[in-house]
Amino acid sequence: MKALFLTNEFPPHIYGGAGVHVEYLTKELAKLMEVDVRCFGDQDSHEGNLKVKGFGLDTTGWDSPLNLKSVFGALQRCLDFNTSGIDASLVHLHTWYAHFGGILAKLNYGVPMVLTVHSLEPLRPWKREQLGHGYDFTVWLESTALKMADAIIAVSEGTKADILQHFDVDPHKVHVIYNGIDLAEYRRTEAPDVLRKHGVDPDKPYVLFVGRIARQKGIVHLVRAIQHLDPGFQVVLCAGAPDTPEIKAEMEAAVAEASKTRPGVIWVQSMLPVQEKIVMYSHAEVFCCPSIYEPFGIINLEAMACETAVVASAVGGIKEVVVDGETGILVPLEQQTESPFEALHPEKFAKDLAAGINKLMADPTLRNRMAQAGRQRAEDHFSWKSIARKTMALYKTLAG
Repeated sequence: MKALFLTNEFPPHIYGGAGVHVEYLTKELAKLMEVDVRCFGDQDSHEGNLKVKGFGLDTTGWDSPLNLKSVFGALQRCLDFNTSGIDASLVHLHTWYAHFGGILAKLNYGVPMVLTVHSLEPLRPWKREQLGHGYDFTVWLESTALKMADAIIAVSEGTKADILQHFDVDPHKVHVIYNGIDLAEYRRTEAPDVLRKHGVDPDKPYVLFVGRIARQKGIVHLVRAIQHLDPGFQVVLCAGAPDTPEIKAEMEAAVAEASKTRPGVIWVQSMLPVQEKIVMYSHAEVFCCPSIYEPFGIINLEAMACETAVVASAVGGIKEVVVDGETGILVPLEQQTESPFEALHPEKFAKDLAAGINKLMADPTLRNRMAQAGRQRAEDHFSWKSIARKTMALYKTLAG
């Protein structure tokens, strides 16, 4: 049996949780079967059972609006994925960027189609800021692919519930298989020089954020919470890859305002290499995830594996990763019914985030207990080996 993975992200071009998922799942699956990865980029490698081929894009002569180039570029690459020939037993899709390629493979090559849901377009309406009318296309494309899929993998029970609520799909086709963590790689690692490199004082405690500058990540809520934080610790924001120039400008203004009244606000504007990110997690007293939408929240799992207590919003799959009062503190997020993707009371949410952070920063005993429990939970429930075996077992029901 051979699986064909179609994806936007694959090392070294990774910027989100879906890319992390594909990287580690394919690595583990390749120990059990042949895996062919086709992705966006210039990758070209073949090691053991794992073959990786990146596909570039020539936009010379394109006159379409800038915000549609990512849409048309995805479609072009999906076509190229297929014209290269497919001899796999099934095709496995990751994010809307790859959905058209999977549809072409299913219909033209007659292979079963598996689709992992890392997020859902109807639950990300802010993507219209990035894609304009292209967002209407991605919503349609995702809906079409979900209906055509032979099996759908949800990365959490919360994601499964969202799929069944928003799409007319057979519930028997939806299977929950969690994201995972490489426990050998993600473990407590101390390297003060890495902190100094990014302007962080290793001798002073800090609360950490890691993630993209995107509406769904809720980082602006954390920045607004800074004014309510107790004195005496740093705030480190490892935040890059803004979705739009507008949200980048909004972030810049918010950080500048917060920095007027509080010293020690450090904004690292690049996406850190994995080993540097692990060091940042490991030295932090508290990790904060203020997401307003999060199907799984792999960053929380990364922090837990590095023995760091977590303060996170109680949304989506986060509630299945972080155990409130045991591995961290979950902060309720009341959302508007007419626009359920924004905080109904943003000031209250910011204050509640700050209260959770302040509680842990002031109580090293509680913080350390949660840190140890977080590592244990990561070991007990989220190994990639187990996830790869569950994925392969699902494949066997489709490929025969």
